[in-house]
Amino acid sequence: MGLKERRRDQVINPRKEKLLEYLFVVFGSTIVAIAFNVFLLPNEVASGGVSGISTILNGLFDWKPAYVQWAFNIPLFIAGLIFLGLQFGVKTAIGTVFLPLVVFLTEDWKPWTEDPLLGALFGGIGVGLGLGIVFRGRASTGGTDLAAQIVNKFTGLSLGTCVALIDGMIVLSAAIVYDIERGLYALIGLYVTSKTIDLVQVGISRSKMALIITNRQEEVREGILNKIDRGVTKLSAYGGYTDDERPILMCVVDQTEFTKLKQLVKTIDPTAFVVTMDASEVLGEGFKRV
Repeated sequence: MGLKERRRDQVINPRKEKLLEYLFVVFGSTIVAIAFNVFLLPNEVASGGVSGISTILNGLFDWKPAYVQWAFNIPLFIAGLIFLGLQFGVKTAIGTVFLPLVVFLTEDWKPWTEDPLLGALFGGIGVGLGLGIVFRGRASTGGTDLAAQIVNKFTGLSLGTCVALIDGMIVLSAAIVYDIERGLYALIGLYVTSKTIDLVQVGISRSKMALIITNRQEEVREGILNKIDRGVTKLSAYGGYTDDERPILMCVVDQTEFTKLKQLVKTIDPTAFVVTMDASEVLGEGFKRV
C-alpha cells in the first residue's frame, strides 16, 4: 500500500473512543484480578501494590483479599480527590472498585500452578498486561499509585522514588511475613510486571529508523520517496573533522522494508554512512494513529 493510499481520515468518533477506553479499564482490571487469584495469591507472591498488601494480610489473618483491596483502594481514591484534585475521573473510580470485585468473584478459582517461580513470572506478566491495558484506557486501578502521588506532593520526592519505596516496603514485608525466598519471588513478579507494562504501552519494535550520510543525497532521497514509498527528512549537520555541511537523511520504515532500504542506499552510494536503530513506537501517517 502506497503512502498516498495509506492516508485516511484519522478522526475517531469521540463516543466510540470513550467507550473503548472504558472497555480497556474493565478488560484490563479483569486480567489483573484473574492473574492475582490464579498465580500470585496461591503462591504467596506479594509483588507490590495493594494486591501485595492483601496477599500479606491474607497470609497473616486470613482476610479476604477483595475486602482488603476495597478497604485500601476506596479511601486512597477519596484522598487522591482531596489532595490531588479531580484529575482521576470516572474511569479510575471504575478500576478502583471493579478490580476487587473480579478478585471476589474469582476467589474460588483453582491455582494454575503451585510453583512460586512460575507464579511470580506468569502472575507478573498477567498483572503487567492488565495494567498496561488499563493505562491504554487513560485510567488507573488506584491503590499505591495514588499513595505515591500523594507522598510525592508533600515530600518533594520523585514519583518513581515514591513508587519504589512503597513497593519496596511491601516486598520487604512479604520477606518478613513469609521468608526471604518469597520476598525474592515478589521482586521477580514486580520486575516482570513493570517490563510487561512497558511492552503493552510501547509495543514490540517493528520499525527501524535510519540516519543516512551520503554525498548523493538527492538520489537517495528520491529513491526512498519513489521506490520505497516512505517519507524522508533532511537534518542539518556538519562534519566534525572538516566542519563542512553534511545534511543527514532520516527515514523510518517497517521491518519488512528495511532490507529494501539498505539495498537502495548501497546501490546508489556504496560509501554512504548509515546508522540504524529500533523505533519502539512510531506515530503518524503510514504508521500508528496519533
